[in-house]
Amino acid sequence: MAKRPSTNGKSNGTLAAVKPLRAARLQDDHGDARIPVLKTYKIFVGGKFPRTESGRFYLLKDARNEPIANMCLCSRKDFRDAVVAARPAQAGWAKRAAYNRSQILYRIAEMLEGRRAQFIAELVQCGGDNSSATKEVEQSIDRTLYYAGWADKYQQIFSTVNPVQSSHFNFSMLETTGIVAAIAPEKSGLLGLISVIMPAICGGNSVIALASYSNPLAAVSFAEVLATSDLPGGVVNILTGLRSELCEHMASHMDVNAVIACNGEPAERKLLQQKGAENMKRVIFHDRDWSKDEAQSPYMILQTQETKTTWHPIGV
Repeated sequence: MAKRPSTNGKSNGTLAAVKPLRAARLQDDHGDARIPVLKTYKIFVGGKFPRTESGRFYLLKDARNEPIANMCLCSRKDFRDAVVAARPAQAGWAKRAAYNRSQILYRIAEMLEGRRAQFIAELVQCGGDNSSATKEVEQSIDRTLYYAGWADKYQQIFSTVNPVQSSHFNFSMLETTGIVAAIAPEKSGLLGLISVIMPAICGGNSVIALASYSNPLAAVSFAEVLATSDLPGGVVNILTGLRSELCEHMASHMDVNAVIACNGEPAERKLLQQKGAENMKRVIFHDRDWSKDEAQSPYMILQTQETKTTWHPIGV
């Protein structure tokens, strides 16, 4: 069971970010009665922060069952809007030099480091303890750096010159899959989200990610990092809401090329496979501990790549 933040009067850098909300409530309790104005977090689509099309939201609560914020409850229309934004962005992103993609991922890691205390505080607000939250944020930064390093190297590892018996050159290289819809793990609010987004965009894909329903604060703040980095708008889009409402649309949308689903139930996996088969969509399942070193690998990049083989006659 997750530990609750300490309230014994000892201060630290993480809990300092949480105190203003609690102090306001205490003042309300002992002074004039009023209803605090909770922030409504928007979604991230096409490099902008629109409100959800349906106008729906859900109330996010902390470990003390106190309200934290209002979160958008995304609809099918929100997902379709994200696909419309992701398609043109993907083409331009894939054409960028691999070294430039590496630079941009490195910039994202720099910005995560600069807002480290904020992300720790948000994970604590959603029920984590200070130690685990600190570790998750640090691993998220390091994982972003890991894929920044691979962005201009994975082609060298996985591309091949193939031996043939005719008078031809035969070589294989990787190309992007296209638009990847990703359902982030429920228990890992930041690290799991970054672990599925980074290898996909490292390889030139665009991503539409559904954040954790119960732990979405860090995901929305991560969207703010992306919006102020050098990442082109539409390359990463982040939605909040129920996976039970959106997973079918992710798998059935004919302009989505791959789906990544983390920690899904058997019924959900079956649904994704059936709907994904309608347009030969690649469906990838992950059920792993994202805090382990085994959760990062260049093979994660390979999962959202297509292999293109070219034949060329010798002497021409």
